[in-house]
Amino acid sequence: MRLHSKRNLLYVLCCFCLNLGVAIDTITSSQSIKDPGNIVSNGSVFKLGFFSPVNSTNRYIGIWYSNISVCTVVWVANRETPLNDSSGVLTISEGGNLVVLDGKKVILWSSNVTNSVANSSAQLLDSGNLVLQEKTTGTIIWESFQLPCDRLLPSMKISTNQRTGNKVQLTSWQSPSDPSIGSFSFNIQPLNLPQAFIWKYGSPYWRSGPWNKRTFIGIPSEDYQFQDGFSLINDQEGTFSLSFTYVTDLFLHFALNTNGNIEQRFWDYEKEDWEVSLLSQTECDFYGKCGAFGSCDSQNTPICSCLQGFEPKNTKEWNRGNWTSGCVRRTQLQCERVKTGSEGSKMDGFLKLNMMKVPDFADWSRALEADCRQQCLDNCSCIAYAYYTGIGCMSWTGSLIDAQKFSKAGVDLYIRLADSDLVTKQDMKKIVTITVIIGTVSILICTYLLWRWIAKHKARKKQQKEILLFNKGEAHKTFPSDNLNQVKVQELPLFNFEKLASATNNFHLSNKLGQGGFGSVYKGKLSDGQEIAVKRLSRTSAQGFEEFMNEAVVISKLQHRNLVSLLGCCVEGEERMLIYEYMPNKSLDAFLFDPCKYEPLDWRKRFNIIEGIGRGLLYLHRDSRLRIIHRDLKASNILLDKELNPKISDFGTARIFRGNEDQANTRRVIGTYGYMSPEYAIEGRFSEKSDVFSFGVLLLEIVSGKKNTGFYNDEEFLSLLGLAWKLWNSDNTVALIDPMISEPFFEMEILRCIQVGLLCVQEFSKDRPTISIVVSMLKSEIVDMPRPKKPAFTERLVALNTESSQHRKSILSVNNVTMTMVQGR
Repeated sequence: MRLHSKRNLLYVLCCFCLNLGVAIDTITSSQSIKDPGNIVSNGSVFKLGFFSPVNSTNRYIGIWYSNISVCTVVWVANRETPLNDSSGVLTISEGGNLVVLDGKKVILWSSNVTNSVANSSAQLLDSGNLVLQEKTTGTIIWESFQLPCDRLLPSMKISTNQRTGNKVQLTSWQSPSDPSIGSFSFNIQPLNLPQAFIWKYGSPYWRSGPWNKRTFIGIPSEDYQFQDGFSLINDQEGTFSLSFTYVTDLFLHFALNTNGNIEQRFWDYEKEDWEVSLLSQTECDFYGKCGAFGSCDSQNTPICSCLQGFEPKNTKEWNRGNWTSGCVRRTQLQCERVKTGSEGSKMDGFLKLNMMKVPDFADWSRALEADCRQQCLDNCSCIAYAYYTGIGCMSWTGSLIDAQKFSKAGVDLYIRLADSDLVTKQDMKKIVTITVIIGTVSILICTYLLWRWIAKHKARKKQQKEILLFNKGEAHKTFPSDNLNQVKVQELPLFNFEKLASATNNFHLSNKLGQGGFGSVYKGKLSDGQEIAVKRLSRTSAQGFEEFMNEAVVISKLQHRNLVSLLGCCVEGEERMLIYEYMPNKSLDAFLFDPCKYEPLDWRKRFNIIEGIGRGLLYLHRDSRLRIIHRDLKASNILLDKELNPKISDFGTARIFRGNEDQANTRRVIGTYGYMSPEYAIEGRFSEKSDVFSFGVLLLEIVSGKKNTGFYNDEEFLSLLGLAWKLWNSDNTVALIDPMISEPFFEMEILRCIQVGLLCVQEFSKDRPTISIVVSMLKSEIVDMPRPKKPAFTERLVALNTESSQHRKSILSVNNVTMTMVQGR
């Protein structure tokens, strides 16, 4: 038993990022990796082993950073053939290939090298490269850098051979929980001028523009940070290779995400998180957004326009915003009229377009800058040219595709136009432009000032009305309580919106702590240095002023060490915000279900959290001046302070009970699937026992480390409750315990907690204990506990035939009254 316990303590997934002592960086035929084992590179930069992506039970072999707190997988071997259990082995086969085997010794993945040798070994390098090499000579037979996934690491090469078509490219994951090959790929296209491309299902999705021996000129100047240390090499044998080096940061790398964007990622040591920048950030970055001879400018509305001298090919579709049909030339070129025998006219000229992303399909020549223009003018097929230092003379003879206007940098692009188009434009440009700009700006300024005045006036009146109603005690119509008339909004400190905006850096994304049904929560720091958490009601939230005032009223009257403290509120215009004490460790689910923060929660800490939640709930139900039913108790609503002490939060849906009330009904059921009791979810009835049910689910999640709703793809169980019930009936409850906390010393206490959890999730409320009894059970004050009955939501639903459907309808509906509509959060 003691040996078994030690093995369980070593059971870690890749994302736990634990250091296990002396690093072993090599795999041989006699030294394999068995799940959950791993190896670490010599300098402890990378780790290779088995892991499961977030919200997935599948097992994969992958490489991830070893010594940072956020788990980041950079390479996956068996991405198309996952294991569905922990029987996997990574080893060297008899033929010398690196293979992944399942429990039946079936090969799920192989390095598949034809020239492999029996005497070989695999080594994980500090560069993140896994190399298969001949033992005696050290000759590399295969390497993971030749088969990348979605990450480009320093010294890794993305390459294309234009003769053979062979490519080494990045491919996105299908989703954050599925590393199989997704919709997007990233590679080098060496045709004519080397460019980088992102492809979606084989079609161009984004283009970098040509390489000028230092950067890709189709990326705006503000994004040049993406190209520090990059090099593109032509080996003169048809292969073009793109790579980068960055000696000052071991962790810097690039990722092709599931949305088709290239991310530059570097580690922020102060925040202990990745700093992410996107390579493509506007609609204009989509390939060919405006069609042939169209130009895209993200600063304009609409963003697409025809190049000067061109007009929409399909005006009706163009005006609807369908720009892919592109544009056509308005006036035939002079050289084309000469070819067809038409009457001659003045010579064609070139219109200069500043700061442009040059179109695709450019031809290149060695012509000097002074000769580039004349070379294009002498060729009637040439419709545009550009010259750029480091590249040379570029010209275009076909349609101009994927042209874009930049606000900085870019290239001067010269477009060939008939003389009449040039003259008309030059004569009218200044007058029309100045008139339109002055008129438009004047109208916009007046409209904006008028709109601001009207908006402020309406908001001021609305705010005054709401506060007046609240101060008059009108809130008791929505929140029944004898004490509510005594509550005044002035009792809560009122924060100024500008003060909160300054504290949160204008609600910047980097300060965002999380998001729920109410809206977003931001970290802030007041001018006196106090850290706060600002809960801001979203304008699109299903919740509104009712829940806002409800939470303000309820929590302002509660004082307990296991309830979050409300510091004040803000009601300005359409803004609704609540200001809380800041919880540095965020919420329980971030520790319980995020593998990267799993390590600190040993059993003592978990039991302390269980007891704290129980005490807080007991205070709400029995000990507070107002009797409160929370109605949305879940892991994400349990906040943790710096010592990991729990505090119940989010009272937006809480209800206050009068002294003689035991239960209530509602026509508006708001809660979270997986935590709602059956009588509440189906009939809208709630009571103290509804919170006890939620507490039972939470208790089982804490003990098992599994989400109650994480069994959607499980063919046997509908929820964690079903698994717990099966293990209880088979007298194998120990199997439910999270391996990270499974120790003989605590086993009886943990099993007691599981029994308490099952008692709390009984299907009928009358069978569940009160929270005071639950707390006594947890403290072992009640020794003889009853055996639990079958919990709710333990079996999968099956399709009902017509007869059973009618029967169920007759049970759930009386006198044809419509039942409650559940609003999940």
